[in-house]
Amino acid sequence: MIGDIREVQKLNKWTENEVGGFEVLLDNFEEVDEKGEAVYNSISATLNSKTIVNAYPNVFDWIELFDNNVWFIIAIMILIAGINMITALLVLILERVQMIGVLKALGSNNTSIRKIFLYNATYLILKGLFWGNIIGLFIIFIQHYFKIITLNPETYYVSTMPVYISFTAILLLNIGTLILCFLMLIIPSIIITKISPSKSIKFA
Repeated sequence: MIGDIREVQKLNKWTENEVGGFEVLLDNFEEVDEKGEAVYNSISATLNSKTIVNAYPNVFDWIELFDNNVWFIIAIMILIAGINMITALLVLILERVQMIGVLKALGSNNTSIRKIFLYNATYLILKGLFWGNIIGLFIIFIQHYFKIITLNPETYYVSTMPVYISFTAILLLNIGTLILCFLMLIIPSIIITKISPSKSIKFA
């Protein structure tokens, strides 16, 4: 019920200085424990205070578990993407053994040849990220506006799967994925230094 607090005070026989409780809103949720402790230390011994985390521990335990799962899934996805890119780079190198031998015979050094394959692999990563973002954001927007994926509220506390769109997080995730995959490609590109020009041209 939403009503005049004076009517509630009359029903409960309170004075004008008595209320059932106060609610403190914070701009930064990360400070909830610190501010909750500060409020508790500021009130008298006859009063009590608790944060929303203390009031609904099951909800926040579920959210924390969900966050941990998200990071685990992201790590697995980046690892799989890196392994796939390493495999793709090795295939590119093995298919171009003769070309690598010719480039070395013409005077190209290992670093310049490695750059060719790393740039090509980076292009494939960017292409994959582009289409992955398009498809992923399309699915997220559909869920955000049409709520097509439903959940059991007794188990998950929400009736539909919640989504949060943060373009900053998406940008950082893309940059992090690109950097990690690129770093993982440096090691397999060393195989180029092991290719002998004479043998690769002779037996290709």
